[in-house]
Amino acid sequence: MKSEEINHDLNKVKEIIDSIEVGMLTTMQDDGDHKSRPMQTQKLDAEGNLWFLTSRSSHKTEELQKHPGVNVAYADTDAQSYVSVVGEASIVDDPAIKKDLWSPVAKAWFPKGLEDPDLTVLKVKIKEAEYWDSPSSTMVQAYHIAKALITGEQNDEGEHGEVKM
Repeated sequence: MKSEEINHDLNKVKEIIDSIEVGMLTTMQDDGDHKSRPMQTQKLDAEGNLWFLTSRSSHKTEELQKHPGVNVAYADTDAQSYVSVVGEASIVDDPAIKKDLWSPVAKAWFPKGLEDPDLTVLKVKIKEAEYWDSPSSTMVQAYHIAKALITGEQNDEGEHGEVKM
């Protein structure tokens, strides 16, 4: 894939993630089962890394240290926009990064602020991401689906792309 295509697709992924903000992070447990939980995305950087503030003492932190392969899924059903990210997770305990990602809302989870000893950073290095983005509302989508069913033509699902890092 050409660099321009990667940049376009990564920018599209960033645009969708920025509009949704909260993704479902899926980790693997020791027994092989998967567990998902909502995570507030702080940033998707130009190198293809997702950044989250998280609790050092959480089960997910322990799980991803043993099994760093994760998925982060984003969905906005009203806008018909979706992203699925496959990546490698790691804990980054860097005060400068914490400060860069910090927002006043984070204080609800970390009452001691940036000095909270439980505060750490979760980085997900994207291996690949896939997105679906329909420019139409749900009502317009329903019309196009009905039209496709009547005419026998395939429904146009909107923009779809993949980026591999």
